[in-house]
Amino acid sequence: QVYLVESGGGTVRAGGSLRLSCTVSGNIFRENPIAWYRLASGKERELVAQITNGENTNYADSVKGRFTVSRDVKNTMYLQMNSLKPEDTAVYYCNYMYYWGQGTRVTVTS
Repeated sequence: QVYLVESGGGTVRAGGSLRLSCTVSGNIFRENPIAWYRLASGKERELVAQITNGENTNYADSVKGRFTVSRDVKNTMYLQMNSLKPEDTAVYYCNYMYYWGQGTRVTVTS
């Protein structure tokens, strides 16, 4: 069993920053990716960023250059979000294989 717990969401003005954390517990393989997804109202779920084995990363085009995903040795994953835009408003979820966290809400005001 794998448990994922997100934290760090909140309300920020456009141009601001937030750092999300995802604490991962249970047996995982570092070779498998851990990812951030987001779900905005009226939109489909979107892959935001993923990291594999601590080094390989992928980002949605909409966040490239603004968001950075990282992972520490204790398998806590982070998403540093800079230059936030109102369109980044969503619930952000941590994902590993078929396990999901409960989500953390990010609201960006203009």
